[in-house]
Amino acid sequence: MHNTLLSEMTSMDAEFTTAADLLAGFFGGWYAFADNAIPNAIVMLNGRMERVFLVHSSFTGTEPYLDQIHSALRANRIAICGNYTGIQPNAPREDLLQLAAMLDEAQPDGVVSFGGGSVIDCAKAAIVLHCLPGGIDDYFGTGLVSRQMAEGKAYLLPHLAIQAAASSAAHLTRYSNITNTATGQKKLIVDDAIVPGQAAFDYRTTLTAPRSLTIDGALDGFSHTLEVLYSLTNTALYERILPVAETAISLIVRHLPLALAQPQDLIHRTALALATDLGGMAIMLGGTNGAHLTSFSLVDLLPHGRACGMLNPYYTAFFTPAIEPALQPLARIFRQAGWIECNTDSLQGRDLGTAVAEGMLAFIASFGYPTTLNQVAGFTPDYILQALAAAKNPQLKMKLQNMPIPMNPETVDEWMGAILQAAASGDLSLIPDVGQN
Repeated sequence: MHNTLLSEMTSMDAEFTTAADLLAGFFGGWYAFADNAIPNAIVMLNGRMERVFLVHSSFTGTEPYLDQIHSALRANRIAICGNYTGIQPNAPREDLLQLAAMLDEAQPDGVVSFGGGSVIDCAKAAIVLHCLPGGIDDYFGTGLVSRQMAEGKAYLLPHLAIQAAASSAAHLTRYSNITNTATGQKKLIVDDAIVPGQAAFDYRTTLTAPRSLTIDGALDGFSHTLEVLYSLTNTALYERILPVAETAISLIVRHLPLALAQPQDLIHRTALALATDLGGMAIMLGGTNGAHLTSFSLVDLLPHGRACGMLNPYYTAFFTPAIEPALQPLARIFRQAGWIECNTDSLQGRDLGTAVAEGMLAFIASFGYPTTLNQVAGFTPDYILQALAAAKNPQLKMKLQNMPIPMNPETVDEWMGAILQAAASGDLSLIPDVGQN
């Protein structure tokens, strides 16, 4: 191991070793995590940046790490030429446009972002608007940033992303989620060009995370690995994604209840941070699908991770014919943790999918979270109509195409509509069995 913290923990739990080795092997030297991650990452900027713009969150308890960033920048003779804080959850367009204008005025030669997924996503998109022509709508979709860079022979500013929450793994990925608060709809940029060139995550920053952020972040990482596992079940990448998903999901199922009971225990916090980082690795290997797509239409009702966590059991039941090989390892994890009571070894087909879905719902319910849309304050059937309309938007088509049972605009109303009706009522029997296409 590369640091003392993980060396001590891996001697106690083999899953910590597996997680750390997977992360180090995949991301290599550009990602510093656990002990001394922040100064170790900033020293790599020496000689590459002289004037940086700092974008950061106002999380309570992260002040010592912000001080650490300032000290490390000074030690490496890097000046801060601008500063922006206050980015709201879900990275609203208004915050993005303000940040991009500030970059235009400051003209830095690099950006350092420090915060959760919204801060880092906003920084990624603001760099795009600062460096490339056009507006943000020109870049929603897949590969459009890279296309413009090639056509215009342009480059993006270097970006060091320092994560502060065990959640989206935005510091490691090609995704930037931006929300139109006027319509309540989230859209995303998907492009390798926006992956930060350097990343860091000191897992101690998560010790002060409130209960809701701890759960929502863990469910986000859970959903990343689960949905990618589903999308790759019958592909050549399945054997590569399976240990990533098994390790991440097991760490979350085992340690999330313990982290809530003992919030200052660094072992449980590290387990969640490793797991959500593996979620970032997962979405660099494959893509998310159903639950993530629907969650984009629920941004004014539920935090992102909570929405995905609630919806994934219902999509699991629908996807069962196409993901059965992945369901048995999941069933074992939830059965060993006590969330599935029956012996799932002999179950097959929809019976197995239902057992796993019910185990997930029991896990979510244990935190006092809603397990149906009808339990969510403010939910009306109009949200289902909005989600179905959004699913047909060409800018989000990668989510439809990435489903284990692919949908198209012609099947969205029937198939996704039934899934969301089941999610509203909690009745899994409403979900159609359409077979594997």
